[in-house]
Amino acid sequence: MRNYKMIIAYDGSRYKGWQRQNLTNLTIQTILERTVEQVVGYPVEIDGSGRTDAGVHAKAQVANLKVTGLLAEDFVKELNDLLPEDICVREMKLVPGNFHSRYSAKAKKYKYCIDMREKPCVFTRRYTYHFTKKLDLDAMKKAVQYLKGTHDFTAFTDNKEEKSKVRTIYEIKITKNGTRLELEFYGTGFLYHMVRILTGTLLEVGCGEKSPEEVKLALEQKDRAFAGFLVPARGLFLEKVYYQEGEA
Repeated sequence: MRNYKMIIAYDGSRYKGWQRQNLTNLTIQTILERTVEQVVGYPVEIDGSGRTDAGVHAKAQVANLKVTGLLAEDFVKELNDLLPEDICVREMKLVPGNFHSRYSAKAKKYKYCIDMREKPCVFTRRYTYHFTKKLDLDAMKKAVQYLKGTHDFTAFTDNKEEKSKVRTIYEIKITKNGTRLELEFYGTGFLYHMVRILTGTLLEVGCGEKSPEEVKLALEQKDRAFAGFLVPARGLFLEKVYYQEGEA
């Protein structure tokens, strides 16, 4: 079997997330697998680096595909010709057989985009969260310091079944450019809804509904009720997945 690494971009607006599901075919994984099957002539499984939720987008989701032989040089073009316009395979390359898009991943970077103008931009409204309250960025950046590092993020997930909720956040960057606010999260991995809850929590700090110290308290209490609200999926992008140098 030959193992291929895929880099995929998609607009998640109309999809039910990455992972295949029993009750719908409208997932990124299902559409990719069925389209690859059309090209190679047999069923395949495509493993992603993680499950993006319904409505979440990706600029560089990573997946791996195992096939029986070498793929043709024009395989990516043929695949993209068959895929819907909101899914694109940006790149494919042959990698070692033990490479796995999820288990080999060392870190991920997500970005959340917010439109702060009075009326949201008609061209970007599907890819940003409209939030008009005035924000204290200094307070938000102070709260970030409590979140960086290795912590139990039980308060910042909606999945109580996850065995370990310990994750490491290396960096959270908050950047404001005019009426556009971006929050960038870089860490070892993220729990279900974690980035969206972290974003909602930081927004509550920014508009004075929470103090920075209450973010620390949420970590300590390990209780979802102490964290902020869940922002909508449409502003969230998976930006990059990181692997050990030379691994893939």
